[in-house]
Amino acid sequence: MPTGVALRDARARLFAAAERILIRDGAGGLTSRAVTEEAGVAKGVLHRHFADFDDFLAGLVRDRIARLEAETDELTEAAGSATLVSNLVEALTRIFTPVNLGLVGVVIARDDLRSRLRATTPHGIPILTEAGTGLSAYLDAERRIGRVTAGTDVRTLALTLIGTGHLLFAGELGALPDASAVREIVEAITVGAEPGIRP
Repeated sequence: MPTGVALRDARARLFAAAERILIRDGAGGLTSRAVTEEAGVAKGVLHRHFADFDDFLAGLVRDRIARLEAETDELTEAAGSATLVSNLVEALTRIFTPVNLGLVGVVIARDDLRSRLRATTPHGIPILTEAGTGLSAYLDAERRIGRVTAGTDVRTLALTLIGTGHLLFAGELGALPDASAVREIVEAITVGAEPGIRP
């Protein structure tokens, strides 16, 4: 595409291209050249919209965080529906997509990117931190209506689910775990948190 052509949706187009690269090639394949080639735009387009590649990556991470927060907000609003375990299985599956897993790897590997993201995620690892906060809010909503025992430390429970979920999804040999594997870890972690269910 000629450099003089303006793209109204350049940011969205570049983000979508980066996500396709993460799914296909993993974090190692994510470069500015790969993104512009995948998006079918001139190399200068990325730098017209972002100060540099880390600025682009920060924008992409924040975009994914916004999507994740919207999904966990919906989950919190739906507290009391389905079952606690099934809701948590679905939440972990949405959190640990190939794109989100890839971006967590990119954030861990790039010091400058982590520094830029500190403005919006002062502590922890971006994406995982927000996911933990969202799960904690959901579990708190379930606790308020009696589907999680009153004495449950929902923050610790949420962090345990995120940490274990990350190990499970990132640890499989090139493939995401199936739903039964995710359900198994959720059931094990939440034993004692549901009224009437004791370890």
